[in-house]
Amino acid sequence: MKSVYVTRNLPGPALEALAEKCKVTLHNKPAPPSKSELLKNAAGKDAILCMLSDRIDREVIDAAGPALKIISSYSTGFEHIDVAEATKRGIYVTYTADILAEATADLTFALILACARNIVQGDRMVRQGKWQVGWTPDLLLGQQVHGATLGIIGLGRIGSAVARRAKGFRMKVLYYSRNKKEQELAEYVGLDDLLARSDFVSIHASMNGGSRHLIDREKLCRMRSTAFLINTARGAIVNERDLVIALKKGEIAGAGLDVFEKEPLPPSSPLTRMKNVVLLPHIGSASRQTRHRMAEVAVNCVLDALAGRRPDPYFLVNPQVR
Repeated sequence: MKSVYVTRNLPGPALEALAEKCKVTLHNKPAPPSKSELLKNAAGKDAILCMLSDRIDREVIDAAGPALKIISSYSTGFEHIDVAEATKRGIYVTYTADILAEATADLTFALILACARNIVQGDRMVRQGKWQVGWTPDLLLGQQVHGATLGIIGLGRIGSAVARRAKGFRMKVLYYSRNKKEQELAEYVGLDDLLARSDFVSIHASMNGGSRHLIDREKLCRMRSTAFLINTARGAIVNERDLVIALKKGEIAGAGLDVFEKEPLPPSSPLTRMKNVVLLPHIGSASRQTRHRMAEVAVNCVLDALAGRRPDPYFLVNPQVR
């Protein structure tokens, strides 16, 4: 029986299906395994099913040894895996691609609305007994989303799904990406132009060397003082220290963040004490349907590889592996 190391429990029935066909070593704790645990439990395994928070580097691949056939990641990104090393050794690397696009787009719009309409502040006011006067003309005045301008950085599947939702609010949609695309969802503009014209800037770029700290002090200064920054992509795309400065000085109106440079966000972070930010614990894809489907995909990729079948090309990171 083939052996698989799974670095976290998975929602839905997929893990049970895997255990019926393989010997599963499960890290059944909410926190990620330590490096020493990764090295110990990967040893001699035919497959590793990991999370975005697990660094699967050359050392871990070495520990697994020649039996390793596939590294299947329960994530839409794969920057945590040494893909070049895996490819050199003929090891498949798979991910869950963009099946989480619609769920993440839903959450993106939830953050837009929460920031614009002071939803978190209103909820807190009611719960804390601070709503004592009743309706007043100037209570928690916010920004209008309908008819506003949305700037999308990265118009892939998630960015496109956000753009479709924005059309329902009759928003003007601008986008910037490394590659200009011919489509009708949004108008292509340069990044500086997008930042200067948008009421909401939503980040959906992938994480790579060129996107790290893409939004820094200089870029934040180009945004309107009434604008909001939304990030449901990768925390490191935004320089958090620069964002804190911009928020403190009122250079932008606020931010809605589901991802951070360091996760979990330390309680000491200045962001936790700011009233003009909405903070979420990386739940962009956290609908039951999406997370169950992600588990199914990750498990099926493992089962295919261990049965001698090529994983579905849609989920295969390194198609050059044969």
